[in-house]
Amino acid sequence: MSHRNAVLTIRGRQILCERIAAGRPVSHVAKEMGISRTCAHRWWGRYRRQGPAGLEDRSSRPKSMPTATPVEIATAVVAARIADRDNAFELAARFGVSPSTAGRIIRRAGLPRLADIDRVTGEVIRASRATDHRYERERAGDLVHVDVKKLGRIPDGGGWRAHGRSEQVRKRGIGFDYVHVAVDDHTRLAFAQVLPDEQATTCATFMADAAAFFASHGVRIRQVMTDNALAYRRSRAFRNALAALTATHVLIRPRSPWQNGKAERFNRTLADGWAYRRPYASNDDRTAALDAWLEHYNYARPHTAAHGRPPISRLAPTS
Repeated sequence: MSHRNAVLTIRGRQILCERIAAGRPVSHVAKEMGISRTCAHRWWGRYRRQGPAGLEDRSSRPKSMPTATPVEIATAVVAARIADRDNAFELAARFGVSPSTAGRIIRRAGLPRLADIDRVTGEVIRASRATDHRYERERAGDLVHVDVKKLGRIPDGGGWRAHGRSEQVRKRGIGFDYVHVAVDDHTRLAFAQVLPDEQATTCATFMADAAAFFASHGVRIRQVMTDNALAYRRSRAFRNALAALTATHVLIRPRSPWQNGKAERFNRTLADGWAYRRPYASNDDRTAALDAWLEHYNYARPHTAAHGRPPISRLAPTS
């Protein structure tokens, strides 16, 4: 197999040199073989100096690369990716390299995409379903995605992530937290609250609180997208909350959660960055950590949709 940048195979180079050695002009042989005269002269020169050994492939790697990423940094990037499962923008900010460099280091190490791995163990569990069909509203507030993420509550003293499955004292009836989320389609600015249920009045109250959050950033909600849960679809309280905002309601097609994909993707980011980021000693500890994580997400965390800047950067300045 020839070098990936080579025009001729080793046999092609031999033919080239045989024809030139027979007395034919280099330019004529180069033209009939479809290569430049410079290339033909290079192979002929190597053949005259070294014989057949001169026609073997050589590495195209330069003798020195003064701008190459130091091995220590590349090793640290790979180790951090494995341990913390940060994306390329986060790794770039941590180690002082560009996101493209961090991405190359990750690919060169053969590490899987974050979307394809289990957030707890790091094992690859998903087949890729990447798509080129994407959409994004032009203005902040044109569409806000709303959803609920259900999380098992943590017993006092910590759960299995703190003690391991075999050591955990099993406690039944602890129940669940319901993390209500709202994500702006254009900016990816997000708001979330941990609430005790996903009933209609709770969803309506959350919608009003989310609207107040976006309004504090100069964003007026014009459309809200949800799934077909009864608390959204048949709730008078939720309809009244949208009416108070003069916002219209968009329902996704039944059993098609990918249509509300930005909320679903935020749920995974929320789980990776907050809910399962570290073992918590209690449920209250986890809940108390949400506000700080949201502030980091909205105002500091690099986001691929914002070209490596935080969501707040996509908001137009307000007068």
